[in-house]
Amino acid sequence: MKVGDTWRVFKILAEFVEGFETLSKAGSCATVFGSARVREGDYDYELARKVGRLLADEGIGVMTGGGPGIMEAANRGAFEKGGRSVGCNIELPYEQKPNPYTNISISFNYFFVRKVMLVKYSSAFIIMPGGFGTLDELFEAITLIQTRKIKPFPIIMMGSDYWKGMLDWVKESMISKGFIHTSDLDLIQMQDDPYEAVEAVKRFLAK
Repeated sequence: MKVGDTWRVFKILAEFVEGFETLSKAGSCATVFGSARVREGDYDYELARKVGRLLADEGIGVMTGGGPGIMEAANRGAFEKGGRSVGCNIELPYEQKPNPYTNISISFNYFFVRKVMLVKYSSAFIIMPGGFGTLDELFEAITLIQTRKIKPFPIIMMGSDYWKGMLDWVKESMISKGFIHTSDLDLIQMQDDPYEAVEAVKRFLAK
């Protein structure tokens, strides 16, 4: 192992320790994922903002990747309602800067450390339209639940028009070849109504 790699282990460990110490104070949270590239006034931005407000109304914390776009919108909705608003930012050379609508914020250098934190301290995932990063978080959660590495929690995909093509491909290609079971799709809920999405999270937390 190179000297640089040896010291990197300590940097990774430090990120885990800081993450655990910071996020253990966040309480029960639903994590909202989605594109960093939408702007205020866009339909998806305002929908995420609404979701954040509704979660805060129910006393459920809102956690996001801490950046702009849908992340900002969800944090903003919770923040405006005086709720818990948590941002787990990732340090990138472009696009990703912490949004100002959090009352608990932490930045990570390593994606995999951040992903551990988002799963460990989430009671639900709400997946809004997004790109590769959003898909990464979606399939990571599905895989962990499918393989029983974590206990099941709601994975709610919002925006049926956006996600329909991908789910059709999953059914036509993955299921038809036997790569996954039809029952694996039961791990996902599809919603267009923010009230129904938040109600699903509320029901799960009440169990």
